[in-house]
Amino acid sequence: MCRNIRPLNNFEPPATRSEVTAAALQYVRKVSGTTKPSQANQAAFDQAVAEIAHLTEHLLDALVTTAPPKNRDVEADKARARAAVRYAR
Repeated sequence: MCRNIRPLNNFEPPATRSEVTAAALQYVRKVSGTTKPSQANQAAFDQAVAEIAHLTEHLLDALVTTAPPKNRDVEADKARARAAVRYAR
């Protein structure tokens, strides 16, 4: 799993279109093995990002949970705390 792809489900406010597109871009980069496709592959790369972002939005809309929504600031603080422990040397 790419470390740059963050969970997007069950946040208040919901994930924005730019967050979904960023996750789709990271996924396509990981699968394709490149961060910048050649000109010959640019159209296919862009189409894949758009389609995956679209499907991700549908997935997020369809998911159901009984857990209370998460707060982005609290989750970011938790991630920073985990990183501080992980990288403390």
